Amino acid sequence: MGYLTYIQKNLSTITILYLFIILFGLLEIYGGIILFINGGSLYYIISGALLVASGIFLQKRRIEGAWIFAGVFFLTLIWTIWERGFVYWAWIPRLDVLVVLAFVLGFQLPKLGRGVNPVVARSVSGASAALFGLGAISAFYPHYVTPPPADFQGKPLVDTAETVTTQPDSDWDTYGRDKNATRFSPLKQITPANVGQLREAWVYRTGALTPVGHANARGAETTPLKVGNGVYVCTPLDDIIKIDPATGKQIWRHNSGTEWKNTRYAASCRGVTHYVSTAVPVGEPCHERIITGTLDDGRWRLLAVDTETGQSCKEFGQNGEVNLLEGMGHVAPGMVDEAAPPPIVNGVIVTNQEVMDGQRRYPPSGVIRGYSAEDGQLLWAWDVKRPDRKGLPPAGETYSRGTPNSWAVMTGDEKLGLVYVPTGNTAVDYYSATRSPEELAISSSVVALDVKTGTVRWVYQTVHKDVWDYDIGSQATLLDFPDANGKAIPGLVIPTKRGQLFVLNRVTGQPLTRVEEKPAPQYLEIPEDPHSKTQPWSVGMPRLGMPDLTEAKMWGLTPLDQIFCRIKFRRAHYEGEFTAPTIKEPWIEFPGNNGGVDWGSLAYDPTNGVLVSNWNVVAMYNQLLPRAEADRRGLKAFDDPNYSPAVRGGEGGGAQADSPYAIAVDVLQNPFTGVLCNEPPYGMITAIDMHTQKVLWERPLGTARANGPFGLKTYAPVEFGVPSNGGPMITAGGLVFIAAATDNLIRAIDIKTGKIVWHAILPAGGQATPMTYEVNGQQYVAIVAGGHHYMNTHDGDYVIAYALPK
Repeated sequence: MGYLTYIQKNLSTITILYLFIILFGLLEIYGGIILFINGGSLYYIISGALLVASGIFLQKRRIEGAWIFAGVFFLTLIWTIWERGFVYWAWIPRLDVLVVLAFVLGFQLPKLGRGVNPVVARSVSGASAALFGLGAISAFYPHYVTPPPADFQGKPLVDTAETVTTQPDSDWDTYGRDKNATRFSPLKQITPANVGQLREAWVYRTGALTPVGHANARGAETTPLKVGNGVYVCTPLDDIIKIDPATGKQIWRHNSGTEWKNTRYAASCRGVTHYVSTAVPVGEPCHERIITGTLDDGRWRLLAVDTETGQSCKEFGQNGEVNLLEGMGHVAPGMVDEAAPPPIVNGVIVTNQEVMDGQRRYPPSGVIRGYSAEDGQLLWAWDVKRPDRKGLPPAGETYSRGTPNSWAVMTGDEKLGLVYVPTGNTAVDYYSATRSPEELAISSSVVALDVKTGTVRWVYQTVHKDVWDYDIGSQATLLDFPDANGKAIPGLVIPTKRGQLFVLNRVTGQPLTRVEEKPAPQYLEIPEDPHSKTQPWSVGMPRLGMPDLTEAKMWGLTPLDQIFCRIKFRRAHYEGEFTAPTIKEPWIEFPGNNGGVDWGSLAYDPTNGVLVSNWNVVAMYNQLLPRAEADRRGLKAFDDPNYSPAVRGGEGGGAQADSPYAIAVDVLQNPFTGVLCNEPPYGMITAIDMHTQKVLWERPLGTARANGPFGLKTYAPVEFGVPSNGGPMITAGGLVFIAAATDNLIRAIDIKTGKIVWHAILPAGGQATPMTYEVNGQQYVAIVAGGHHYMNTHDGDYVIAYALPK
């Protein structure tokens, strides 16, 4: 009791204050010295020394301590403006702790020296409280917002543009809603004026939740289809389900037979494909069918089922299944999967497959194949290394292993007879010396294939000799683009992880907006793996990205974790975009491999000529590991007998077996707090006026409600922009609907103003693209909330539809 009494008597507020200030100053000095040694700012050493001096004077109850503290405050204010101007988020870590300390110190001023007038003291504390309150209130005002011009008048981009009318307005019969993959619906019952009345109409649960203890929780990323009397969805295990569009009741379920134990990273299923047979009469089984690919569970297949009954189409392959393992050779379970719904172009199903990154140099092939949508027969194969071999490999051979794979959703043009294939890299993403010339020529590109023969018609490359995992994950969107005389040119837009939007002539592959080859960094630590001297920049379109990082743009919740991130920045190699991979130290990749634009792609409103896309602002912290170091760590490919899931190369690294280097991949963040090291925003959404190729409006996407330090939910509706996966859709009612962000909200945005006019809370992560349909005169908006392990959102099995009150 005597000890507690001593503390109570002696540990006054001012004692706690000066002890905290001294400790905080010492930590700033320590971090500042490390930062300065690494070539960083001298500020923290100066600030820390002054804080220590302030604390010492305060310990002696001398007024000089308050004056020195005031000097630190105003020095920091000037330094903040000098480093980052008036960027709101830059002020938070530099000043938040000082403002709180100033508030407490103000009340202690009468106890110092001869004492300060209590009115003055209260004024200091009041000013500090007001400054803190102003800063807190400002957080609720979205920053990085570009408002639209007041005179915007939407109209079609080309007066003679073709309208895709292959389905009723009430339906959504392909992944991108129409054959052009616009994700635009002509439905207009829901408008900015009434969307606030939108309510949950029904919820269906698939039951496909990741088992407890499974290595990689991954929910469905499905965009449902609505065709006629059914809504069709797939589960992470590729079960196909038909739901009543008005009630959400299950009509039938087709079990694919896939098991969780045989899944790895990509148990996602982004959608299914609808096909109307020309060979089976109307009214007969499988005249209309749903087709999907499955995960590789040792029985990697294409499935075809009847839309009315869910029964297998016996005439398709063998009893409704086509074996996709033919010609592939050894395929370890989980190494490949068919996450993207395969397009059907002029009766040809075109298949691609995601090959698991970072495991081996020679995993299964990235071959693209065409199958008959009627009977499932193989029609052709495009093997990058053997382009003239169109059928199955001869006995004893396989399709070329380790070739660049395509995992994004493809788009077909039935009039031109082409399918547009977004490509990635070989499975060794960060080292290119072992790639063949054929592989280098088509990686990170859009490849146009003749859908009858699988012959390459053209290739457009978005990154030369890609060693940054900048594979194209987005689907191409087709549109008619005006030439100099206003005449329609068949075009396409392909977004990239770099945030570059390339507008191409879809007949020839030539750019329709200006592209420049700009010099790229040439620092090289691996002599045998030189990189391209230039890289393509789509300067004729707005860039969905932020300027290069600097030390001053490192962030944190307080000065101390900002120091940590500054040190981390200075200890890495960084020369801006296309910084070369390094061995001796980490290198910073910005934009990271999950943004700008990933598999959610974009939406296009052809009636107004407006393109909308969400995009990410996340940096990566990578390092190549020599094989000896990888072996020392025990880093193995997941199909190696000695593989351990506990040994990883960072968040997204891998062994890269059969090459000289493994790879460690992490997000550039503070591992203690979990807060990203670059300033917010971390996610944005942008509308582009395609008449002018200028930004129409732009704003952060996502709030802090389900995000926060240490993995805690803050529930704060602060729109600072969070990472997202999934994309937008647009309606003729003048709305953009999007979930995607890690705050578990689905939103409606007025397409002309960029204002959020409605939102609803989802029960799990909404990392999928919403769709809309109509039944019985009622318009519905549907979203799959399945969660996403990489985005750290809650796992779920929900299909949710919203509608206006009847």
